[in-house]
Amino acid sequence: MLKRKKILAVLSSAALVAGILAGCSSKTDGNGDSSSKEVTLKLSIGNTAVLDGIKAVSADIEKKYHIKTEIETTPTGGEGDNLVKTRLATGDMSDLLVYNSGSLLQAINPEKNFVDLTNEPFMDNVMDLFKKTVTVNGKVFGVPSGNTSAGGWLYNKKVYAELGLSVPKTWDELMANNEKIKAAGKTAVIGTYKTDWTTQLIYLADNYNVLAQEPDFAEKYTANKAKIADTPAAFRSFEKLAEVYKRGFLNKDFKATTYEQGVKMLAEGTGAHYPMLSSALIAIAKNYPDKLNDIGFFPQPSDNTEQNGITVWMPGAVYIYKEGKNVEAAKKWVSYFVSPEGVKTYLENMNPEGPLVIKDAKMPDNIMPAVKDMLPFFESGKTNLALEFLSPIKGPSLPQITTEVGSGISSAKKGAEQYDKDVEKQAKQLGLKGW
Repeated sequence: MLKRKKILAVLSSAALVAGILAGCSSKTDGNGDSSSKEVTLKLSIGNTAVLDGIKAVSADIEKKYHIKTEIETTPTGGEGDNLVKTRLATGDMSDLLVYNSGSLLQAINPEKNFVDLTNEPFMDNVMDLFKKTVTVNGKVFGVPSGNTSAGGWLYNKKVYAELGLSVPKTWDELMANNEKIKAAGKTAVIGTYKTDWTTQLIYLADNYNVLAQEPDFAEKYTANKAKIADTPAAFRSFEKLAEVYKRGFLNKDFKATTYEQGVKMLAEGTGAHYPMLSSALIAIAKNYPDKLNDIGFFPQPSDNTEQNGITVWMPGAVYIYKEGKNVEAAKKWVSYFVSPEGVKTYLENMNPEGPLVIKDAKMPDNIMPAVKDMLPFFESGKTNLALEFLSPIKGPSLPQITTEVGSGISSAKKGAEQYDKDVEKQAKQLGLKGW
């Protein structure tokens, strides 16, 4: 487990520049006056939740440097991963790519495809804990494209008040709340399996609880000295996923429900709980602003009241395509996005769903109520990173496996064993020791 003080340091500083950048670079003087032909940078992004902030910063950069940004939105999940890999393989990648940090970066050969930013002066603005998630063989390849997210359970506070429920401190208490919600004729747990990546959250958000019991699990897992199916604390995460389905807590049409529909259900109170990343708060703020105060957050409960804490996701990153025609212009964009000016503009146009990983950035005063629910855990150091940021291996078939376990097609044991095999393939592809 990462040392408490390191995580507290990164998560108490708040906030992030999200960003994606784009634009074209022209030679300028200190006042931003253009002295060469205008260029346009192309930027690809799947995480549309941060687009408002990106567009605002892009507008500033165009005014300041006469650099334009052409933003292309792409699919998320497995479809988006495949598109990125295909474009890199065919040499058709955009100048700037907004993509995952952590283990998924390892699978797209950053040393071959992206510009090494290790010694760029603007990297001094980025916190070291984030740099670790975009570092391969000692080289740093990206800057944060947004703020941290918390993995846990978003809930509708009006439903809780109506039914006289209290925030659960154990998994059994959460299941008891679900029974009462189900009895009242409401959906207890929103399932959005049409958007397959969302099926992973109950498993992934449990990592704080896993590490609370097995502090060195990430290291053993990476070194092939521990398996999920054979480690009780880790296997418990799959059991929780299976239990929600077995007890009939999901919406009847969960297999056909999308992420967007799930957000709507939570906001309107037709669904009481949504196991999800806190990034969903951005969608609620944008599409259902009058419902934002109705939404709260709690960590995925453990089986021990003294053990609860939040599993944290680092933001994605902005990478510069090495074979792009405007690498220097792209560096200028990246530099501005992580600068104090860029961060200020971003935060003026985005209400972050978690602390940032840019040095000296401060959370706005009007943070969302659900984010306020998270802060005591950050401030007390009761946080740890999602496994994909502590280990370079994350099997590509996890969304399919969690979909099967979470819909009763596979048992928890079978799912855990399948994922151990999936991870083994990934680890061998990466050439990790011990595999």
